[in-house]
Amino acid sequence: MKLRSDMPKVLTIAGSDSSGGAGIQADLKTIAAQHMYGMSVITALTAQNTTGVRSIFDASPDFVADEIDAVFEDIRPDAVKIGMLSESGIIDIVASKLCEYEPANVVLDPVMVATSGSRLLKDEAVGELIDKLLPLADIVTPNIPEAEILAEREIKSDDDMIRAAEKIGASGTAVMLKGGHFIERADDLLWDNGRIIWLRAEHIDNPNTHGTGCTLSSAIACGLAGGKAMERAVREAKEYLTGAICAGLDLGHGHGPLDHMWAMETSHD
Repeated sequence: MKLRSDMPKVLTIAGSDSSGGAGIQADLKTIAAQHMYGMSVITALTAQNTTGVRSIFDASPDFVADEIDAVFEDIRPDAVKIGMLSESGIIDIVASKLCEYEPANVVLDPVMVATSGSRLLKDEAVGELIDKLLPLADIVTPNIPEAEILAEREIKSDDDMIRAAEKIGASGTAVMLKGGHFIERADDLLWDNGRIIWLRAEHIDNPNTHGTGCTLSSAIACGLAGGKAMERAVREAKEYLTGAICAGLDLGHGHGPLDHMWAMETSHD
């Protein structure tokens, strides 16, 4: 048997979703679907399902630091995706470790509110995320409500999206501003150091969108880990997400999860 070590490796730093549709579970499914090796640093345990979040149990910052050290000291990732970081102490330690290890290809998904509407980031931690993590990211992937918080402005139009992305990306971070909250369309904006790239699409009529943000950001991380340029990584991630939504999986009593393995199923038809 010939051993190989060339498989791209992706680390997700995020919270656990007990229902499997979002968070660490969605990230690892997405990474596996891209035929890459997934690793995880769990920042919080959430008791949740498709109808909402019941409770959150944060990991201690020291434990999060140990998790990160354990990964980087043994299997260095080719990309890092950052998701749910619910409190300031965890944000501080993640930022510190990113500065220590200087990983390539950092994707920041500023998880603030779950699809069900439950708040996942404490108000006092928002400033920490903006000041300490945002400048360390190669790309940040907010939805409209998250971008309004990060940019401190309302977003009602394409021009508003551009102005918000410019402010969020002022430190040099690329911005993938997701327009899915506009009911009539799903136009996303990639702002990359002044370049404005619109990724326009029809709105998909499917209420099962639990974990879409986690899935998209993880897919972008996979593209970057595989050596793809930013625009190509974003476009292909969006295509993967669209397929996962269009697969029409219908589980649970609320906003159900996606079919992360849709491409594998299609290839076997």
